[in-house]
Amino acid sequence: MHTPNPTEITFYLGYEASRLMTTSPHVITTPMNVPFEGSKLHENVSIIPILRAGLGMSDGMLELLPKASVHHIGMFRSKSSLLPIQYYNRLPKDEVCDIAFITDPCIATSNTIRAVVSIIKRWGAKKIVVIATIGARAGIDMLLEAHPDIDVFIGQVDEVLSVEGMITPGIGDAGDRLYGTPCDEMIEYEAGEADKKRKRGESGAGSDGGESFATEDEKGGKK
Repeated sequence: MHTPNPTEITFYLGYEASRLMTTSPHVITTPMNVPFEGSKLHENVSIIPILRAGLGMSDGMLELLPKASVHHIGMFRSKSSLLPIQYYNRLPKDEVCDIAFITDPCIATSNTIRAVVSIIKRWGAKKIVVIATIGARAGIDMLLEAHPDIDVFIGQVDEVLSVEGMITPGIGDAGDRLYGTPCDEMIEYEAGEADKKRKRGESGAGSDGGESFATEDEKGGKK
């Protein structure tokens, strides 16, 4: 039996999401030295995978949009505070896009994706589209309640979110499965220590430190 990989799934989801984009006329000269009016994408597009599992989806988007820029945001969930913590941000300060496609395989409680959407809004993206392979109904509802102005394209919606904040039946930890990481305990920053390392985070662009997101709609559970 054929098992679709993240690149393949993302390609199909991205194809559906691309209908939101517009084109403008563009004249080229063919190899026969004849002018021809075709069309080109009107918007400036960025693909933003959430490290690390979102990296497995970026290639599928690049197959559709080979000229899109790719920027990265790294997030993990603090086990002690249950808040998403940003440990890496490489959004360029002076290159805001028209459409930002965020890739992340799983939307469980939606705490992480809500935090990332907030970061990208502060960065200045004009339109935000979230692409995920699977999500829990409750998490998707919370995401759209917090950010009703975004679009979400998702492959599968499961109805149950466990008390541990996991999609059920779900697919488990997408990053661990994608990269063959053993399911052991992760060494993580304390939120306070991460905040001390991070000095440029409030602008939402170009930082490598850690930031704890403690807004009311971003507390609790896993991604």
